[in-house]
Amino acid sequence: MEASPESSTPPRFAHPPGYSFPHHRLAQVQRFPEKQPIVLVACGSFSPVTYLHLRMFEMAVDYVRQNTDFEIVGGYMSPVSDKYKKPGLLSATDRVTMCTLATEQTSTWLMVDPWEAVQSYQRTAVVLDHFEHEINTVLGGVQGRPVRVVLLAGSDLIGTMSEPGVWSEDDLDHILGKYGVFTIERAGSDMDQATEALAHWRHNIFFVPQLIQNDVSSTKVRLFIRRGLSVRYLLPAPVVDYIEQNHLYLDDVPTQQDKKEEGSSRKLGS
Repeated sequence: MEASPESSTPPRFAHPPGYSFPHHRLAQVQRFPEKQPIVLVACGSFSPVTYLHLRMFEMAVDYVRQNTDFEIVGGYMSPVSDKYKKPGLLSATDRVTMCTLATEQTSTWLMVDPWEAVQSYQRTAVVLDHFEHEINTVLGGVQGRPVRVVLLAGSDLIGTMSEPGVWSEDDLDHILGKYGVFTIERAGSDMDQATEALAHWRHNIFFVPQLIQNDVSSTKVRLFIRRGLSVRYLLPAPVVDYIEQNHLYLDDVPTQQDKKEEGSSRKLGS
């Protein structure tokens, strides 16, 4: 999720009408009881959700199995609210639907939580508190054991966390100190600089390498759609079908980032 200035307000966990926390794929029993159970939470626009968003979870699974004493018992996508005010942001209803199609039809363990999407803007720290509350306080963890909630993000998010004034120190300490983050390597990100700036929380920042580079982005997908290019095999087929059936992104107004991507991709389709 692109960072916005963070401010300190008390967490609120009011449920929107008809909301229930999704936990149908949350493991009820650990395969390795000696390991610490964790849940991965990815916050973002997901406009639209791409294979890279899904692939991030799988890369984290491999990293966790090979390098940690954690056991992943569930994974969640948390689309941002319409109140996030990002230019060209598709409606929460459409984004939640696309994420649900992607997770339910291509995965056996990922879920979509619409709590963040259907209310006012919520800080990332509060969203993670919400997950911790629902999983540990309401559901009682896994087999009575508390589950650690961990943020899953691209390395560009860690880059914004290292920029002065973008995130409050209290929120950084809450996110990185209490929860931690698995950050997926992305081309062009300066991780050394970010790591130095966030050295206080280095023990809770886990860098996951991309063994097969993938630079698919929602921005590029929207550009392709506007230019009449195919996006099949960049997104899950049910998501492509949903976009085509509902004529999404055809009238999308290009943002500055979109224009930058268009400049670098102008030769495509010409």
